[in-house]
Amino acid sequence: MKRPTWPTACLLLVAAALATGCQTMPPTPEWELQNPIRPLPASPLGIDQTLADLPEPPTPERARLGRWLFYDARISANGSISCASCHRPENAFSEPTAVSTGIGGQTGTRKSPTFINAAFAFYPNFFWDGRASSLEEQALGPIANPIEMGSTHDTMIQTLTEIAAYKPYFVEAFGSDEITTDRVAKAIADYERTCLTGNSPWDRWRKNKDEAAVSDEVKLGHEVFFGKGACSTCHVGPNFSDSLFHNLGVGWNEETKTFADDGRFLVTGEDAHKGAFKTPTLRDVALHAPYLHDGSAASLEDVVELYDDGGKANPYLDPKMKKLGLTAAEVHALVAFMEALTGDIEREKPLTVFPK
Repeated sequence: MKRPTWPTACLLLVAAALATGCQTMPPTPEWELQNPIRPLPASPLGIDQTLADLPEPPTPERARLGRWLFYDARISANGSISCASCHRPENAFSEPTAVSTGIGGQTGTRKSPTFINAAFAFYPNFFWDGRASSLEEQALGPIANPIEMGSTHDTMIQTLTEIAAYKPYFVEAFGSDEITTDRVAKAIADYERTCLTGNSPWDRWRKNKDEAAVSDEVKLGHEVFFGKGACSTCHVGPNFSDSLFHNLGVGWNEETKTFADDGRFLVTGEDAHKGAFKTPTLRDVALHAPYLHDGSAASLEDVVELYDDGGKANPYLDPKMKKLGLTAAEVHALVAFMEALTGDIEREKPLTVFPK
């Protein structure tokens, strides 16, 4: 048998190596192609802190795992509801409905609040009533709520454990393939921490001194917001929220002398907290009408008019609520100002393919 020449032998070896390589390197799964590991996002203009400044910064590996879990409806009781069902990325991770709809078409009594820029909240108060003291605790709440995702934490863990393809990503994120409630919460929370907004027209005007970034009406709205309207009393800092709780009189029934929803009182039991709810961020606020904890304000104009009236009188009304006496032009200017807080960022696209 004639021995192959040296160039031919080299070609045969290369071909064998390529063939072996093809056998040991399976194609990248579709769910990885849709959700690759991404660097942690830089803070956009207007947000002074960075994710690296946090006491325990998120990692790209945990954030990627959390992104899958956030969009994966299999962690609900019947596989129909995900976190993203009520926290929609196109609506700044809130929703365009007055209240949320959960498993089996059940409706709650509150609108899902946004968690945009929640990594940089002044105080660790999450949900409208502040009953969760961390994003991790917040992430777990809806999973076990019977009218939201309708599952239990044990059932969720069993479901995920049976999905073999999830295990390598838990190894990647946490060092082992053990799937626990705490790890699921940490991954989802780290993904939520990476959901940032900024570089709005208002930011470009105030930070970059770009006078053309906003209209004269927005500039008037800025003056009213920080002046006559006293809005910055509670809507403070880069997120335009003090993360605290205030009674505006929303839901007060004068005949029964009760609130439709007692808000923070349900957590603390303190009378001073009756009807009080967390100050929402105004970042991207134009993207998720209707407004207030119960979705009872159809537009930003309605919200401004509520404040202009000094709220709705009740025994627990926040003392900061005063009649403002705004003109029609000032009302419109305040709305224009809030619309100018919509970030110029790449919007998240929902995932549709998951580890199997």
